[in-house]
This record gives sequence, structure tokens and C-alpha cells, in this order.
Amino acid sequence: MNAVAPAVSLEGDDQEVTTATTRLTSSHQHAANGHTAVNVANGHSAITVVSDDEQSPSSEGNPVANALTNAYCDSVEKLPQVIEVSGRSRDGGPGSVMLGGKVWFVKDGCGVTCAVFTYLLVLYAEFVVMGVILFPSNSLVYSIINAVIFNFFAFLAVASHVKAMLTDPGAVPKGNATKEYIEGLGLKPGQVVYKCSKCSSIKPERAHHCSVCRRCIRKMDHHCPWVNNCVGEGNQKFFVLFTMYIAIISLHALIMAGIKFFGCMDSQWEECSRFSPPATIIMMIFLVFEGLLFAIFTAVMCGTQLHGICNDETGIEQLKKESPSWEKKGKWMSIKAVFGHDFSLAWFSPFNQPDINSGKSPPYLYHV
Repeated sequence: MNAVAPAVSLEGDDQEVTTATTRLTSSHQHAANGHTAVNVANGHSAITVVSDDEQSPSSEGNPVANALTNAYCDSVEKLPQVIEVSGRSRDGGPGSVMLGGKVWFVKDGCGVTCAVFTYLLVLYAEFVVMGVILFPSNSLVYSIINAVIFNFFAFLAVASHVKAMLTDPGAVPKGNATKEYIEGLGLKPGQVVYKCSKCSSIKPERAHHCSVCRRCIRKMDHHCPWVNNCVGEGNQKFFVLFTMYIAIISLHALIMAGIKFFGCMDSQWEECSRFSPPATIIMMIFLVFEGLLFAIFTAVMCGTQLHGICNDETGIEQLKKESPSWEKKGKWMSIKAVFGHDFSLAWFSPFNQPDINSGKSPPYLYHV
């Protein structure tokens, strides 16, 4: 059986391959139940298990083929076996690190800025709601009830953001495309795995390479600078909760601002706030603008995420209109795959880590 050893030019993630191929009669390495042949498919190095009886009878004794095969295997063996990146990335640019070996964090200036800006916006809303709208108030009971509700959901929003930012989104171990690791997968004849040309990892089905995280991410939906992380298999629940809780507190702030504004119109503005009337109006205008903007944005984002989850499709798969090569799950099973278990209040808790491995297919297996 002939195999193709590629000499290719690659750009992007799932790009087409410009080939300058050398056809080999034997480029096999022993794997479980067969051999490993190298070819190219959809812009990735593909490693296919070929059974013994499918080998070309002319493969033995071919010095050119054997030399090229050995060269390939030597290059694979020299790939770094890094589970997580620690310290600066090789070119000093953005990348993912494990702080203290436990916490996932993406070193991206834009993402860190957006995350800090998110916290500042929440703090501003907290200040205006508590210091301008609710206190002082003619009804202490009204103020206390709304203060508890607003702060409860604001706390859940911030906690969900922190979890979405510091949770591994499903990064594939870097540099694991080694001969020993491939042999350890126990692949059967006809099964295929793909190697990412950028991070030298075995690329699972539905994974995509993120140029910011510098990793392949399982079920990658998109990279979100607002949470300074990819949204993927490991943290999609927290991202959905973050967008939902931000939409809730934004809508709540808009309602309270409207009630405060019309209440002040029926009385003296000096009695409505501890600040001057111009300052009170300006702060409330900015709060209304912030609330409208983020209520619409996060509600749409949350709805988009839930729509994709119910259809068992990621944002990238929808954008690329990829034909599913996997067996799609039903709506309820897809939701449970993201939130981790049967319906309970834990679905709405950012402190409950879902079991994303329940009922999953083998992580590196491609269905062909």
C-alpha cells in the first residue's frame, strides 16, 4: 500500500495544503494491530493505522523509502512532550500558562485588558445602583430587597467570569504526537488521528487550534477576549452562566434606573441622591447606556450559545458550515454534555465543575 509523505506549506488552522509530495512504498511504523502511515488531509498531518496484510509487497528492501521513514520517525521522536506551557512562550508572545501548575491562564494583553475592564464595569454598576439608585430611598424594604437580588447575581456573574477565564477550556497536551504515544493509543486498522502542524499535538475530532492560546482546544467555540480564554469543552458552562448573569443584572439595573428616574421627576432632585442633580443624571445615563449595551450583547450571546449546544454544534462549525462527521446528540443529551449531569440547581452554579467526560467517545478517534 502506498503512502504519501508531505512536503507542504501550511497557513491558518484548517487550511488547504499546497503539496509537493514524495510517494513512498513504505512509511510505516509499528502500532497496535498494524502500522502507522503518514498522509495529509484537510490541512493536518494524518496518521492512519494500516494492517499488515495491506502492506505493499515491494516495501521491504526499499532504501529510499526506509530512509525517509526513519527521518520522519526521528523528527517525531524529537518533538517536545509538554503537558502545559510554563513561563514565556518561545517568541515572547501570547500563550497559555499553568500558574502554580494548577490554574489555567492565557497571557494575552488584549484579553487581560478586556477582563479588567469587565470588572470595572461591574464595579461602576455596583456603585451607581447602591450609591445613587437604592440608597437613599423612600422605602428601605424596597432598597434592601433589590440590593440583595442585584448583588447576588453580580457575584454569580463575576464568579462565572473568573471560572471561565481560569478553567482549562479543553487544551490538548502539547507535543504528544510521538511514536510511543501513538502506539499507546491502541488504534485499529482504518482508524485515523490527525497531528496539528502548529503545536505538534494529536488533534482530536472537533478540536481547533487557537492562535492566541497556542493550543488545540477540544470543541472550540471561539476565543473570547472578554474572558481572556477560549470557550471550549471544559469551560463552556461557565461562559454561558457569565453571559446569562450579566444579562440579568443589566436588565435589573435598567428597571431600577427607570423607577428612580421617574420617581425623582415627581419630587426634588436634591432629595433623590446624595450627589448633585447633574452628577446624578450623568451617572444614571452612563448606567443606562451600559445596561442597554450589555443586556443586548450578552442576551444574544447566551442565546447563540444555547442554540449551538442544543444543535450539538460549535460556533466555528456553524461558521464553516462543516458537515458533521460525528454522531450528533439530541438536545437534552447535548445540554447535559455541557452542564455535566441531570438537571439540578448545580447547573446554575459557577462553583460546580461539570463532568465533561461522561459518555464521550475516545478522545483522539476520528470517524471515517
